[in-house]
Amino acid sequence: MITETVIHKYLRPKKEFPHVWCAGCGIGIVLGSIIRAIDKLSIPKDDIVMVSGIGCTGRMPVYVDFNTLHTTHGRALTFATGIKHYKPRLKVIAVMGDGDGVAIGGNHFIHACRRNLNITTIIVNNFIYGMTGGQRSPTTPPGHVSTTSPFGSEAEPFDICDLAAAGGASFVARSTVYHSALLDRLVKKALTHDGFSVVEALSPCYTAYGRRNDFRNAVEMMADLRDRAVHIKKQDTSLPPLPDRKFYIGIYKDEDKPEFTAAYKRLMKRVREIDSPPGEEKEQ
Repeated sequence: MITETVIHKYLRPKKEFPHVWCAGCGIGIVLGSIIRAIDKLSIPKDDIVMVSGIGCTGRMPVYVDFNTLHTTHGRALTFATGIKHYKPRLKVIAVMGDGDGVAIGGNHFIHACRRNLNITTIIVNNFIYGMTGGQRSPTTPPGHVSTTSPFGSEAEPFDICDLAAAGGASFVARSTVYHSALLDRLVKKALTHDGFSVVEALSPCYTAYGRRNDFRNAVEMMADLRDRAVHIKKQDTSLPPLPDRKFYIGIYKDEDKPEFTAAYKRLMKRVREIDSPPGEEKEQ
């Protein structure tokens, strides 16, 4: 007899399994971190909305027993913004891949950062377009091969955390799926942050990326993420550059600043007061 675990409590019981993700993919680990964080915070399932776009990460809402939207490519944050404006009390989580989130969805991403809307954004970065064809993404490292860069990518990649912090997001953090305990803590902190929070989760994609770039298997890709990660000892806005494709993991930015829906509510109150001065009846 299989007893119910924390994970099973939040999955849709009638959804057919196994899931669509390839062996060695880290998206299931990211989903586990989200579920464990929600469980530790005791957030009611009916108070959560998970929104996704298109791609491997875009399948995540299919399996969870929350309010969910599986939307169009790159548009997860536009739908999430509408939901948050209409029902500010809801806990809105947008899940995206690197291509979905910062390529076709890049313009929406930087403006969501700028507005500092209270949305938790999880970007699973596997350095490539996975489900949609193995094309080069905005995070593909220089020299690495994809279906659209068969001789190696010549462009410098985006650093998603730098982009989010510069855009105005008030909480920015990164982990890998190898460092799953850290990922759990970062997602939990992001869910409790009042403002736009971004957690980048670096994850292997052996099928579309690894086998084209001389990795023997997904385990080797996990080890590569482990060996290149450098922990942020304390929050510092001027982290020194790292050599040899190493990267920082931990909290990049944790700042208190006005949240957009609260600021918008105050604006509407002020507009109504101007439109209807005390002691005067508003014209019908």
